[in-house]
This record gives sequence, C-alpha cells and structure tokens, in this order.
Amino acid sequence: MSAVEDITKNLAEIGFEDVKLKELSKNAKLLNILQPLLNLVDKKGELPKTVRNSIYNLAVLFNKDKEQTLPLELISNKKDLISYILNNYFVTENLNNNNSVTLEEIYLFITNNGNDNDTLKSNDFPKNLEKQAGINLNLSDSDINEKITKYLNETIKDELIEKRYTLAPKIYAEVRKLDDLKFCNFGDLKKIIDAKVAEILGPKDERDAPKPKVKAPKAKKANNDNKKINKKEEEENHRNMFTEGFLGDLHKVGENPQLYPDTLKKHLEFTKGLVHTRFPPEPNGFLHIGHSKAIMVNFGFAAYNNGHCYLRYDDTNPEAEEQKYFDSILNMVHWLGYKPWKITYSSNYFDQLYQFAIKLIELNKGYVCKCSADEIKRNRGVDPVTGQPGGERRACEHRELPISWHLEEFKKMHDGVYQPGEAILRMKQDLQNPSPQMWDLIAYRVLNATHPRTGDKWKIYPTYDFTHCIVDSLENITHSLCTTEFYLSRESYEWLLDQLHLFRTAQREFGRLNITGTIMSKRRIAKLVNSGVVRDWNDPRLFTLESLKRRGFPPSAILSFINTLGVTTSTTNIQASRLETAVRRYLEETVPRLMLVLDPIEVCIDNLDDDFELDCELPYKQGNDEFGKRTVKFTNRVYIDRSDYSENADDKSFFRLTANQPVGLLKVPKVLIFKSVEKDTDGKITRIHVNYDTESTVKKPKTYIQWVSNKSSIPVKEVRLYNQLFKSENPAALSSEDFLKDINPNSEVILKSALIEDNFKEVVAKSPIVTESLKKQDFYVSETTSASGNERIRFQAMRTGYFCLDYDSTDNEIVLNRIVELKN
Repeated sequence: MSAVEDITKNLAEIGFEDVKLKELSKNAKLLNILQPLLNLVDKKGELPKTVRNSIYNLAVLFNKDKEQTLPLELISNKKDLISYILNNYFVTENLNNNNSVTLEEIYLFITNNGNDNDTLKSNDFPKNLEKQAGINLNLSDSDINEKITKYLNETIKDELIEKRYTLAPKIYAEVRKLDDLKFCNFGDLKKIIDAKVAEILGPKDERDAPKPKVKAPKAKKANNDNKKINKKEEEENHRNMFTEGFLGDLHKVGENPQLYPDTLKKHLEFTKGLVHTRFPPEPNGFLHIGHSKAIMVNFGFAAYNNGHCYLRYDDTNPEAEEQKYFDSILNMVHWLGYKPWKITYSSNYFDQLYQFAIKLIELNKGYVCKCSADEIKRNRGVDPVTGQPGGERRACEHRELPISWHLEEFKKMHDGVYQPGEAILRMKQDLQNPSPQMWDLIAYRVLNATHPRTGDKWKIYPTYDFTHCIVDSLENITHSLCTTEFYLSRESYEWLLDQLHLFRTAQREFGRLNITGTIMSKRRIAKLVNSGVVRDWNDPRLFTLESLKRRGFPPSAILSFINTLGVTTSTTNIQASRLETAVRRYLEETVPRLMLVLDPIEVCIDNLDDDFELDCELPYKQGNDEFGKRTVKFTNRVYIDRSDYSENADDKSFFRLTANQPVGLLKVPKVLIFKSVEKDTDGKITRIHVNYDTESTVKKPKTYIQWVSNKSSIPVKEVRLYNQLFKSENPAALSSEDFLKDINPNSEVILKSALIEDNFKEVVAKSPIVTESLKKQDFYVSETTSASGNERIRFQAMRTGYFCLDYDSTDNEIVLNRIVELKN
C-alpha cells in the first residue's frame, strides 16, 4: 500500500467522505500536511464534519503560503501550540461563525509567534489568540447595525450619494475592516449594508445601470476612402451582449471542471463542442418582461455560438399547471423570434428521476423523513413562528435509520400509502454548511394531483432542486444560465450530480430584469383580474409578455432594448419610461404615418362647394421612399381635433386655430381662416366655420395639424390610451391590500368618437410592413408567423402617438391601443 493510500485510509477512518478523499488523493503535498495536523488531535475515531473541514482548511493555508517554504517543519516546531488550538477550539467546535477569517487569523497567530513554551505560558494567552481570531466574540444585531450606520453616515455618505450603488464593493470591503465585523458572516453583513444603503438612496434606477465603455475613435489613415474595411475587424468592433460582460466571460464547451472525467468524454461526444442551453419555465403562469431577458440570454447565446437551445417545461407541480400556460409560453418564445431545438418536459424523465432517487438512498445520500414542516424548520435552526434563522441545526430522527428502511418507505410513498405531508424524500447533505441549500433539501414529495401529461401514474413528484440539475445533465446542457436568485443553489446542484456520478453541467447566474412601477407576482395579477381592475392577463397595462404583445410592443424592440442593457450579475431595475423610450425609438423608424383625430369637431369650409375634392399626396414616412405614398381627399367638410381650436384668441403660446389665427392642414395647399362657431345648449362647440384661403393672403401658418375628410374617414369604435397602472414606482413593496389602492384611475382612457383616414385599410392589408432597412437590424424578428396577430398592425398617428390594432377589433369595428406617446 502506497503512502498516499495509507493516509487516505486514515482519513476515511476519521470520517472524510469518498468525494473528498478522491480529490485529496491527487494532492500528495496537501495530504502530507493534513496528516501531521490530525495526529495532533487527542480525540480518536471519527470527527464531526465541521471539525474535519476546519482542520482541512487550516492545512490548505499551510500549503498555499508562499512565505512558508517548509510547512511540515513549521508544524513540527509549533506542534504544542497547534495541538492546544486544535484540541481546545477545533475539536470543541468553538470557532467563530465566519470560519475562513477566523482560520486565517489562527494561522497568522501560529506563524507570527515564537517559541511554543513562551507563547503557551504567557499570561495573555489564550486571550490574545481569541481576540485576534474573533473566538467567543458576541456581537448583538444592534451592535452590528450601530457600527454600519455610523460608518455610512459619518464616513462615506457624501461619496455614496454621489457614486450611488457603484460604491457598494468599496463599502463591503471597508465595513469588514471595522473593529470585529470581519468575523461576522458576510452574507448577514451584506443584507444589513444593502438595506441601509437602500434607505439612503432608494431603489436602483437607470442611473445605476452599467455604463458601456466608449473607445476613442481611431485616427483615419491616408486614402482611407479607397480602402476596404477588413471584415473580421468590423465584426470585432461590432460588440453586443453575447461578446462582452457576463456572457462574454462564460467558459467554452468542455472547460467546466468535472469530478469524474469519464462523464466529460460522453458529454463532448454528444455535444460535438456546440453550446447547448435551455429555457426551463414552469407552466403555471404567463411569462412577463423579466422572462424576455432569460429567453434572449438562453436562446440568443446558443444561436450566437451556432449551438442549440431546448425549451424545457419544468412540469413538476401538477397542482398549478394548465395547458393554456404551455401554449402561451411556446407562443411567446416564437413571438420573440426563437425556435426551440427540441421541446422537452421534466416529466419525460420521471422514470429516470425515480431510479436516481433510489440510487441516492442506496448511496446513503437520501432518506425518507416524516417530520412535520415545523419540525423540519426547527431542525434547520429556523424558528417556525418568526421564520428567524440562526438556531442550532440538527439531524431529524429518521436520518440515520438503515438504508433498507428508507428504500421500503420510499416505495410506500411511490405506491400511494402516504398522503401529502406525511412523508418526503430528502437529500443527506451537510446540515453544518452555512448555506441553506445544503440543509438536506427535499427531493420528492407526495401529491394527489393529476398531471397534465402523465395522468395519475405518479403519486410522488420530484422537486425543482432534485429535477433541474439532473435533467440539465441528461440533456447535456453546457451552460445552465439562470438568475442570481439561484446562486446558492449552485452548491447543491453540483453536489447532487457528483453523488450520482453524472456530468456536472455548469450553472451560471445573471442579474434579472425588473421594471419599476409594475408588479410581476402571479397572485397579485390574478387579484387585479378577478377584481376587474384589468381586463385579463393580457391587459396592455400589465407587463406580462402577452400584455406587451397586445399593447403593440414589437418583439424586435424588446430584444434591442435588452441588448443595450447588457448582461451582468447585478439585478437591472429600469423605469418603465425607459423601455417605452426604446420602443418609441424603434417605431419611429419602422412604422407608417396616418392621420387620426381622437376628439373630432366638424369644420365647414364655407367658400368651397359640396362637390369640391382635392387629392392630397402624403408619404407614409417622410424621407423614406420604401414605405410609399398615399392620397387623402380634401373636401369642404373636414374634422380636426377639438384641442386644435382655442376660444382664447389672445393666447400667444397657442399656435393652432383661433379667431385671430389661421391654421394649416397637413399637405393641403392653402390655410383655413376662422369665421365662426356653433354651440349646443350646454355651450359646447359642435361646428367650426372657416374659409379656405384661396387668395393666399396668409403666406405661412404658424403650424400644421392633422385632419380627416368627411368623405374619406373611418369611425373608430374605441381608442384606448394607456398610462402607468400604478401611481407609485414600487407597488410590489405595498401590502396585498394597499397595492389595490395605488391604482392610477387614469391608467386606461377610452375615446369612442375618433376618426381615422381610410388609408388605414391599406396599412392593415400590408402589415406587417417590412422594409429592407428593417431586415438589416441586428435583432429583427419576422412577425409573419402564427404567433403574431392584430398587434403587428402598427402606425404613427401624426402628432398623437403610436398605435396598434387591438384583439377586440372585428372586420366592421376598429379598436386601437396606444403603444406609446410621441416624444415629449
């Protein structure tokens, strides 16, 4: 037996697991440091995992310190001191919670102190050690809060207000240097810091979006006009979200580390070096604007690298799944211009997942637990009433029962012996790990529900934590891209795959996209629908993808917008107005113009005969011949918007029609000169009389306005003007009752008397209008598929806004939605 085998055998007796032993067997230097440290421990036999891990991490510090060239000699010279520390602090599990910082200070104490006897006999030992290493340090929550608040208000507040959230890394680093705070758990500190910073700055907005780096233009070379630009150089200079930031830094296929090299070989044989991603929504609700980023990240990253992306329905919760959600999800993926390489379902793998669960039990890494929900919380150190973590964590009474018992109980779960809540299958992970994702997660639970695809075949269903990583591996996903809320799940994700000897797919996390002034909660949207505040889940005031589609947001505009934001690991909080600006900018270049009068008032041109007609030619888009032209008939009776006439003739800021001021009609040769008005009994103007300036007495009016003719206009049943649904910028922060009080009463304004020029019919017939310049855009999406409908009939109502045809329209009735207003 080799020396390495001897040491690993000893480590196995102490309790080191096979996975760790396999890693250590490849690192003889570390093994040779770990063994003499363990020899200094008085306690024999198996050591608790926390003790093993602490000694192992101390060995790592000895191994990596470049200043200490002879770590074995150091351990030998300081063995009495090290032995005292190991037996009085490590074995007794009397170390600080922030173990890594404490261990570093212990290591420094060992290396910086001289003779063992002098140190051990010192009157200040072990007080000096405990102070330096933060052992037995008791800081209350109020102490921590006070130190952080004082630092923010007295030391860095001015700089924080100036630099906002970009200063966060500096704050994290400096707070950890304050007195004893470096020994506190960084996750706990970060939560307090983030909350305090948010109190000072408010929520993140566009000011906190990462600013793209702008390269200085290169100097032009002589005769540059006569040289062709190198195509490769041009492509490199054309940056996008897939070449920089989070996505640009991702590993290449096959570069992510594996515990078992044989799994990588099989993986590469399947993928052939191509990127394989997946978009895995749960079919229990409609997708929202945040999902558009996830769709673009997964489908777009695969497409950019000539790879493949699955659409995988994560259908492991039959109680909430409905076919309408399956259908809507696929429609939204198609609407955004993506086509799944394969459409799969987690339920496709239920048989395999069940066998993997049995294997986990056989490996003594899974067990059936019959504890109540409150008992599980208490065992995890969480108060079941207050939800406060931090208590003692301990194994449940079933955890160490024989494997045969767990196999038998799991079969009973499978056979329907137990009701929901009576038994679950849990993973046997590491209850002393600081991450909650390692506290024996649930793998299977009993559900008495009919599954949309498997019917009543199963009485037990796997959880997300069990299913997701295994199916990623089975489908040979190269990059499992998800939002940062799953960051802690990476450890349990990789743990489970390693236990089952499966290919370790690389989970990587990016920041999610949030739009302020909106809500995304399925429960709250359902409340809005059920209470009649909105029409349905696709109401244009919501930010579900179905809603944005109905409102008329072009899919290309959404993709272009996400691309401009880029992809980082930080959550992106964007004001709704910024998204609307991006949509407006896109529509400005891509839709035709028409004349729409929202609140029409009849104008009688008294000096023109009833049979007078003049064909006025207008371009569908000024300056772009690709859109073509149309003709509008000018007659002696036209309609203008009520807001384009004012009875206050002395208002110098009003440039349209008044008693003293003529006005021009778009593309009509002469101006209209006011004569008189007619009013009803309530004093409301019903008709305006004017003369057509046939003598050209007015050379040029102050402005031109839109109009429609009585002979060439179409009535519009409804024009729906949409504004922000909520009055506040953060309705999600309000209680479930108060958020309904935050509804903007003017979020939808309906006009029922509008008129539109009859060329609208031609726009409908030609829509979607696709020009050559549109096809050249980076994120152009064809809307000629079945995923598109009335919403692709879009136009700019001149001087009014951008509109689309609503689903409520029929062949005989027009209903229009305002997409966005014109630029203010």
